[in-house]
Amino acid sequence: MDILSLVGLLVALGAVLGGQWLEGGHLASLLQATAFFIVIGGTLGAVMLQSRLPVFAHGVRLARWVLRPPVCDYRGLIGRIIHWSNVARRGGLLALEPQLRIEKGDYERKGLQLLIDGADPGTIREILERDILTYDESQRASIRIWDAAGGYAPTIGILGAVLGLIHVMENLTDPSKLGAGIAVAFVATVYGVGAANLCFLPIAHKLRAIVTREIRRREMLIDGLVCIANGENPRIIQGRLEGYLADGD
Repeated sequence: MDILSLVGLLVALGAVLGGQWLEGGHLASLLQATAFFIVIGGTLGAVMLQSRLPVFAHGVRLARWVLRPPVCDYRGLIGRIIHWSNVARRGGLLALEPQLRIEKGDYERKGLQLLIDGADPGTIREILERDILTYDESQRASIRIWDAAGGYAPTIGILGAVLGLIHVMENLTDPSKLGAGIAVAFVATVYGVGAANLCFLPIAHKLRAIVTREIRRREMLIDGLVCIANGENPRIIQGRLEGYLADGD
């Protein structure tokens, strides 16, 4: 689990609620079902309107990566590539066939299969880079639903505020109903701006960073497979792949 994401969300919510409490406000005053329904329901509907169902559904599923991101073990991948290189140098490319049963990732298996089948380095790179491009476009299209939600939510919050003020204007002769209308007006704005900047946009940025890391991992794999296909020395391959590593990898 990505503890930092969970802590960040709790800190953000705690800062808002804590500030409300320190100012002497009641936390219950921020709980407005009407405002929540307008902002979240309106934002959800707008995002659904602009999206295709597969893209929307995949984008929602990607949200789990915020707390449970996929494992991206660069050093483990380098170790496996060096092992493949040593196996290929000793027994030829066909000796890599048992590694297909060991590898669990579809992308790794596809690359290994191309290598075993004797595809030339240029073909390996072309096929796998096309897969990266498709993966990148698909993932980023799904992530854009969170960007869209972050753009719509504040505007829907303003719409909720206007609706609340309309309710106030309609009941100027009945002071007992003014408070509820004003509360909806201001809380809807809080919900819209808060949801966008504390939730939707951070989720989008986090998911893009995860996809970027996965693409870098796949690029490492391509370089490693091409080097093996070219018959390069394992030590040279290791030095080349370690150039992809940054601090903390």
